[in-house]
Amino acid sequence: MYLDQILPFAKNVLEKAIKKGSIVVDATLGNGYDTLFLANLVGETGKVYGFDIQEHAVIASNERIHQHKLSNRVTLFNCGHENLNQVIPVEHHGKITGAIFNLGYLPGGDKTIVTKPNTTIAAVEQLLEIMVPTGIIVLVIYHGHPGGAEERDSLLHFCKQIEQKTAQVLQYQFINQKNHSPFILVIEKS
Repeated sequence: MYLDQILPFAKNVLEKAIKKGSIVVDATLGNGYDTLFLANLVGETGKVYGFDIQEHAVIASNERIHQHKLSNRVTLFNCGHENLNQVIPVEHHGKITGAIFNLGYLPGGDKTIVTKPNTTIAAVEQLLEIMVPTGIIVLVIYHGHPGGAEERDSLLHFCKQIEQKTAQVLQYQFINQKNHSPFILVIEKS
């Protein structure tokens, strides 16, 4: 197949925006796979800030980062991504080049704990304020769980309202898939 599947597409987009020395955000740690991916992209001089409300996700991500000896370039927060503006050091505001969100629930975790549209939108708004021009936000939207359709619809509405002079938004989705196939929204700050 020539078309990228959802997660490889997300990674390809981030690889274009993130270079050695970049400051980036993993807004939903999960099991730490994106954190590890980002830590490798930013190199020794870069920084990854990771967020999750579930302590289990922070612990799992921390273990994954330690296994790969990348702890010096990663800082994890056991709080919601809607707090990123307050916890990311001010000296990194205006320097963030990329961010990823995997929305829904923690794979292998409690499926009743899910991302919420209001906190996700608040985090995206904050990122748009503190990112560099051409900074990239990737939202991987899983919407087949309870609450997922509400978050999907809220994010689509929000993204359609972003002024073009602020950012451009791309939707990447296979439209003939069954079972609430995930899709991506990519926001590039102008």
